[in-house]
Amino acid sequence: MISQKMLALGQSRSCIRELFEYGMKQAAVVGRENVFDFSIGNPSIPSPGAVNEAFLDIVGTEDSLDVHGYTSAAGYPGVRKAVTDDLNARFGAHLRPENLFFTCGAAPALIAVVRALAVDGAEIVGVAPFFAEYRPFVESNGAKFVVTPPDTVHFQIRLDDMADLINEHTQAVLINSPNNPSGIVYTKETLEQLAALLTEKSRQVGHPIYIIADEPYRELAYDGAEVSWVPNIYPDTVVCYSYSKSLSLPGERIGYVCVPDSAADSDLLFAAVAGAARVLGHVCPPSLQQRVVARCAAERPDLAAYDKNRRALYDALTSFGYDCPKANGAFYMFVKAPGGSSKAFSDMAKEKNVLVVPGDDFGCPEYFRLCTCVSYDTIQRSLPLFKELIDACRCAH
Repeated sequence: MISQKMLALGQSRSCIRELFEYGMKQAAVVGRENVFDFSIGNPSIPSPGAVNEAFLDIVGTEDSLDVHGYTSAAGYPGVRKAVTDDLNARFGAHLRPENLFFTCGAAPALIAVVRALAVDGAEIVGVAPFFAEYRPFVESNGAKFVVTPPDTVHFQIRLDDMADLINEHTQAVLINSPNNPSGIVYTKETLEQLAALLTEKSRQVGHPIYIIADEPYRELAYDGAEVSWVPNIYPDTVVCYSYSKSLSLPGERIGYVCVPDSAADSDLLFAAVAGAARVLGHVCPPSLQQRVVARCAAERPDLAAYDKNRRALYDALTSFGYDCPKANGAFYMFVKAPGGSSKAFSDMAKEKNVLVVPGDDFGCPEYFRLCTCVSYDTIQRSLPLFKELIDACRCAH
């Protein structure tokens, strides 16, 4: 017998991965240069030089048995200290190394937190648009995923609608800023209003309602946008982080859960996160990647190329008549589909080998996502095709 739930997840796959796999197959047919793949958020700027230097130096000079050996389940104490020192210096976070639990990227970090909070009847409230994998992360790990409708004007949070969804079963609100897929940074005002709402709702239901802040794009912000350290605004916050985007290391799988002392029952919650990681088969995060992170905790990405792409694509698409917010974070754009159906538009775009992700699985079926972490040349050569697509939609209507 096979689990039908897991079979369904395995057979349906991620909409993003489906397009990415299609693009690789199509590249073998028409040539990679003729496939305009905006589907997957794979960083296109190199890791900072210090990162590669750290890898080489560690492997070349340190004891091989230590470099490739087991570490503490939560990570090396020295690595945890290097990261908390950086966070404290940047945000006044008042963290101790013991507040961090290192993981193999942000996905297992999120899953561990969900499992740690998944009491009987637990609900996690998300905010549309949301990263498509949030639903399986939550619903396959013991909780119900409840979605706040999207604010398609400013792409902030519709707090009145969220208030109606919160009840005694609500364990946490899951937020992602800078946001995938919209590319929008939640303002400090939005987060302060969310904090006020959750403070009042926690009082009403008689238990803490946490914020789970998923922050893999924390360092990717433009136009002076401020990415707030959420625990400074709402103490009952757990932060999940990945170095995939900030250090261009998506294939190395390294990140962490941060449970600040300010969070309610922080010691118990941290222990539950550790227990969840244990159940998931987590022994320890990769030793080599931890050592690199320790040396490069203060490194930041050079965002010039992403910013250039963001501006070029936004200016061109809006001039053609596409409707989208101007992203000020991450490396995505969320565009309203001409004709109203992002799935229909994505299928039409595929015929021109332009790969865009429909917004259905993001909770916004009228929008499609573009990853701007591609080459500038790819963007420039794709623009005539985007013009043809919107013109065809106008003719059809």
